[in-house]
Amino acid sequence: MRINFYDTRITEDARTILVKEKGINYESTKMNGPKEISLMLKALLHMDELAEEHVYMIALNTACKILGMFLISKGTICTSLVSPREIFLRAALIGAVQIVLVHNHPSGNPVPSECDIELTKRLKAGGELLNICLADHIIIGRDSYLSFKEAKLL
Repeated sequence: MRINFYDTRITEDARTILVKEKGINYESTKMNGPKEISLMLKALLHMDELAEEHVYMIALNTACKILGMFLISKGTICTSLVSPREIFLRAALIGAVQIVLVHNHPSGNPVPSECDIELTKRLKAGGELLNICLADHIIIGRDSYLSFKEAKLL
């Protein structure tokens, strides 16, 4: 499967557009759960080894096919700045009907912080207003991951 990474740019007439940054081939036929997503991000982006928090958004269509991935934020050892506006702007521009938010915890412990839980609640509520479902929020640790959906936190 081909995973395309996108970013946004401002045009001369002040419109926001998507720009494809790169495409990476990934040897997998299924991407149907948090374990597979976690394994993909470890393989492609080494998310379990990063020294700072990185937040990615995966945009999906109605058949759960990946439309694209976006780096939303690169933070510090223990925090990242994430705005629902930027997440949903990108999701709408690419035509997503559902999204998965994924970030790493450099500590290696995937237990969600209060900020992680609050952000997930805000994204779920915002997605409901826009008809863009937050399908999951996955935190990647050193040797494990936590899925908000599997943990019934979503």
